[in-house]
Amino acid sequence: MLAGCLWLVMLAGCAATPPVPPSEMTLSAPAETTLRQAVELLVEQGYVIRHADLALGRAEASLARWPEYRVTLQVIEQGENASLVRIMAQRGGKPLPAYLLDPWLASLQAKVGLVP
Repeated sequence: MLAGCLWLVMLAGCAATPPVPPSEMTLSAPAETTLRQAVELLVEQGYVIRHADLALGRAEASLARWPEYRVTLQVIEQGENASLVRIMAQRGGKPLPAYLLDPWLASLQAKVGLVP
């Protein structure tokens, strides 16, 4: 009985933390334009694009400084002239809270030319 309780306690300590939700923004621009501008912005900020697929609307990038930053970007078409941008990032292998990515989304909005 005691061994069973200890086993459950050990398993509870190994439980994975829930994933951090992505930071999101809808832009009034086609998905292709948005993804191209987003990748360009990442490059301007020093990120190395590891993978990018225009057809899938996805890109992955990393910033080679310690601790390593990794970004996963997804752009989803929302009609003819709108797109949903989702971005998640990790620092040193740990997810960053979504609110820390809001300034990057604001920079993307400005780059696409949609700042009010």
